[in-house]
Amino acid sequence: MPLPFFYNEEITTGLSQLVLNEETSRHVVQVLRMQMGDQLKLTDGKGNVFIAAIVDDHKKKCIVAIQSKEFQQQPQRKITIGISLIKNTSRFEWFLEKATEIGVTEIIPLICERTEKEHFRFDRMKSILVSAMLQSQQCWLPVLQEPVTFDKLLGASSYDQKFIAYCIDKQKRNLSDLTNENLSTQIILIGPEGDFTANEIEMSAQHHFIPVALGNTRLRTETAGVVAAAFLCNI
Repeated sequence: MPLPFFYNEEITTGLSQLVLNEETSRHVVQVLRMQMGDQLKLTDGKGNVFIAAIVDDHKKKCIVAIQSKEFQQQPQRKITIGISLIKNTSRFEWFLEKATEIGVTEIIPLICERTEKEHFRFDRMKSILVSAMLQSQQCWLPVLQEPVTFDKLLGASSYDQKFIAYCIDKQKRNLSDLTNENLSTQIILIGPEGDFTANEIEMSAQHHFIPVALGNTRLRTETAGVVAAAFLCNI
């Protein structure tokens, strides 16, 4: 049976023992009923995986001893998705979960001209990424940025390959035909529920974003984000 897997961003190389935070301690001791000597797995979300054993099964301050460490290289290709915030928070959270499971490297919440909701609970969204990373047995946590306006992202975009997906009936190419595994950084922009405006589409063209189609049907924002992630990560 696989070892229980937990996230701890404070764990460092060379550490011999670690006090787990109260939430993790309670889960380990009270929920999983783990005891002294039982092993578990930890990651810092930066490629390091630690095997540890419980030396003090305190329900609020469980102490583990680090027994071994392994480093897993991050995939060479960096996949970034810039996606508009949407009114239904649960649907945006679903996107975050699935994008993490698929293997996206970075997620940038966008504020576009037609974005209806700008409130963003960063800690809540990061916790969803952590849960999805652990559930999918990964050890690299996607980078989650604070929300940024569409024009600011365009001005700061420096990627080997840049895409934008929208619904307006203009000439577009299929994303599946354009992904290049030999390029190290790729980004795709996904618009809000009302789509990108004509002005935003023109701005993206000026910044050399390639217009792409994600299929033959019209997709919700969060669905488009997941489909784009699957194409770019070659799922």
